[in-house]
Amino acid sequence: MFDTLTEKLQGVLSGLGGRKLTEGDIKKAMGEVNRALIEADVNVKVARQFSSAVEQEAVGEQVLSGLKPVEQVIDIVNRKLIEMLGGESNGLQLSKEPPTVLMMIGLQGSGKTTQVGKLARLLKSQGQRPLLVAADIYRPAAIEQLETLGHQVGVPVYSEGNQVAPPIIAQHALNYARQNNHNIVLIDTAGRLQIDEALMTELEQMKARVNPQEVMLIVDALTGQEAVNVAGEFNRRVGITGVIMTKMDGDARGGAALSVRAVTGVPIKFIGTGEKLDALEPFYPDRIANRILGMGDILSLVEKVRQNISDEEAQKNLEKMKRGKFDLEDFLQQMKSIRKMGPLGSLLGMLPGVGGQVKELKKQLDTPEAEKEMKRIEAIILSMTKAERSNPEAVMNASRRRRIAAGSGTTVADVNGLLNQFRTMRDMMKNMTNGKGGINPMAMLNGMGGGGGPGTTPMPGASRKEVAKLNRPVDPLKDFKRSGPPRPNGSSNGNGAKPAQDNGATPVGTGSGSRNAPGAGQYRPAKKKKK
Repeated sequence: MFDTLTEKLQGVLSGLGGRKLTEGDIKKAMGEVNRALIEADVNVKVARQFSSAVEQEAVGEQVLSGLKPVEQVIDIVNRKLIEMLGGESNGLQLSKEPPTVLMMIGLQGSGKTTQVGKLARLLKSQGQRPLLVAADIYRPAAIEQLETLGHQVGVPVYSEGNQVAPPIIAQHALNYARQNNHNIVLIDTAGRLQIDEALMTELEQMKARVNPQEVMLIVDALTGQEAVNVAGEFNRRVGITGVIMTKMDGDARGGAALSVRAVTGVPIKFIGTGEKLDALEPFYPDRIANRILGMGDILSLVEKVRQNISDEEAQKNLEKMKRGKFDLEDFLQQMKSIRKMGPLGSLLGMLPGVGGQVKELKKQLDTPEAEKEMKRIEAIILSMTKAERSNPEAVMNASRRRRIAAGSGTTVADVNGLLNQFRTMRDMMKNMTNGKGGINPMAMLNGMGGGGGPGTTPMPGASRKEVAKLNRPVDPLKDFKRSGPPRPNGSSNGNGAKPAQDNGATPVGTGSGSRNAPGAGQYRPAKKKKK
């Protein structure tokens, strides 16, 4: 999201350096900013207005003579970005007398029905009692899709089939909501492949019957400036109160999001950031501006953490880290919580100071291979017993490692690698919580992405000795190889040297004993006969 624009703006602003700026420096920089905005598919008029406003304020005497003029220019760009994105966040307008009616409109293919399900899930998690209304009677399987989504998020769906006019369905659904104590009604209206008169007339009739508090337009961010044109036409005919921008996770330029408010005057209220039903976020202009400038979005990251990790659980894990008692069971639960928060690359983009470096790392983290690696780590831990998870160093011998590898469909080297990484990470966490060292968030996430085995990226903070130990292949059978079966006298052991004499060693578990007896395959010297 906004990757291209972030890279361009950071390059321009970092090029200003730490020197005092002249008017020529600022004009040149704003010319490059204007070019970057246009390349990001921002409306040309909006891009010119933005760069002109920044330049006008930046050439002031206070900035030119400031002690740190570059920081002041960045602050001006940040404020102007927030203004262009809409200023303050605009939440849903709820009716004082329920139910609140939300009309969801848009063209086919924009993800309208899916966003209705996402919004219903979000409202339900906030303690609301939503009702979904299937008013798209034209698209095949549209009603069935909404009913499936309603079942997945636990929200009832009102439907009258495809033989009743949509405005009548919406009016009946409103009466049903009043009778059944639903305080929010979300109407999934019909879409078209393009804007036409029949679509607009039907929406106008429905709006007149149900008098909605919000008319939300769903637009596809990948369509660029066409999304802005669609928003303008819908606003002119129907009158929209907000926009939901979908597929923002796949739009590296973000020009539509930066233009829609400035061109139409309609605020963006939500953005879709993925395919899952929990991938819908409120739109905060200040947080998005910070992300664009590489300043991170700590508030959104904290909100995601709180949604998936309770305060009690976090405090409990912190105490365990301080005492060095953080075990594999805790690690497994933390990994599951992180996966619920979304792709690791998106979480990394919310950290301040890593915006310029996140592009390459996202390629490694947001891939099917990385997801497969996380599942492989989870399989290894789930193949362990409770005692093995709580204290792996004390009980984890070679036979247990072979059993875990077989149970998880991995190799012994994978199990050894995971244990080595976990040990290093736990020691690092203990030092960090005791104030003895720091942590690089990028290296932390990069290290957690690998499961183990020779050649695996070591965890951050590891010493050279620990890194060498981690990358050294571990042979689980070395204890058995130290004393192998005796070879005939005079035979070679593969290195050209003759083996040591037998000296009367007697194999345990041979002869009349069972092969499966404890200690089978091991050798010990024969007892000397008493004289």
